[in-house]
Amino acid sequence: MYIEDYALSHQLYAGDAIIAATAIEYNMELCSGNIKHFKAIKELNFNHFKPLR
Repeated sequence: MYIEDYALSHQLYAGDAIIAATAIEYNMELCSGNIKHFKAIKELNFNHFKPLR
């Protein structure tokens, strides 16, 4: 479902879709520096962080 909805518009790939679906299924927060791929998924409890360089 997520790949169909967000693959073209947000460049969501299979691995990212599995990560997002798992976080949603288990009602967990997803912390990632990759806001581009995950920001559109409204059901996802997403916490963006800026990685240190």
